[in-house]
Amino acid sequence: MSSDTHSHPFHMVEPSPWPVIGSIAVLLMAPGAIVYMHDGTPFILLAGFALLIYTFYGWWRQVVRESTGGQFHNGVVAHGLRFGMVLFIASEVMFFFGFFWAFFHMSVPFLSLVAATTWPPEGVVAFNPWTLPFLNTLILLTSGATVTYAHHALRLGDHGRCATGLLWTVILGLLFSSLQAYEYSVAAFGFTDDVYSSTFYLATGFHGFHVIVGTVFLLVCYLRVKKGHFTAEKHVGFEAAAWYWHFVDVVWLFLFVAVYWWGGSGAY
Repeated sequence: MSSDTHSHPFHMVEPSPWPVIGSIAVLLMAPGAIVYMHDGTPFILLAGFALLIYTFYGWWRQVVRESTGGQFHNGVVAHGLRFGMVLFIASEVMFFFGFFWAFFHMSVPFLSLVAATTWPPEGVVAFNPWTLPFLNTLILLTSGATVTYAHHALRLGDHGRCATGLLWTVILGLLFSSLQAYEYSVAAFGFTDDVYSSTFYLATGFHGFHVIVGTVFLLVCYLRVKKGHFTAEKHVGFEAAAWYWHFVDVVWLFLFVAVYWWGGSGAY
């Protein structure tokens, strides 16, 4: 396609093989997971996962090239991408809402007839929220400040300070994940011990996965800043990463208050 065919306000790009390749990857992973969980070989699952990672790399590389070529990403397209990210974060809110509902359903008597009479259940030694959980809270809140610093620097056209802020955010994200892994290693309860354990690990574990994804997201933005892909006026990819990271911060605050502090206090 020639450049004069893209004067319209629609996101029409070159034909891409990645949706088909990604569908094949998911198609392999679904039966592969079933086979593996029934004491079979993990080969199909691993092959599908490897193909999915390759799809991520190839598809995102294509999107980056489209955004830096000056041909596809006009103002209307940028608005559509932002709106798409907002809808994605809204779906993530619903995702975590399910975990919080499960936690409260089993812990608050007036919400359920099957709620536990004591919470945490007898025999469960919950974490002291003012030790590692509180330290991780401070780390994530600080990372939210550093990514905001990087965003403001980028809007001022200062790529050096933006890269520094992003690098510190990535380091803090890695530190959070490391401390979370250590916390799991010293936990006094296992994933399948009881309903408290299961809801705790599902909620905090999926949040930890989101932190890892967000850290990779920000690392890619750091590399793109170093390559000069973003400008003060056009940096939709950076905005998406920053919004995602702030979402991760907010979810952790709810986890800290509801699961670690209130849910582990044994107040009733």
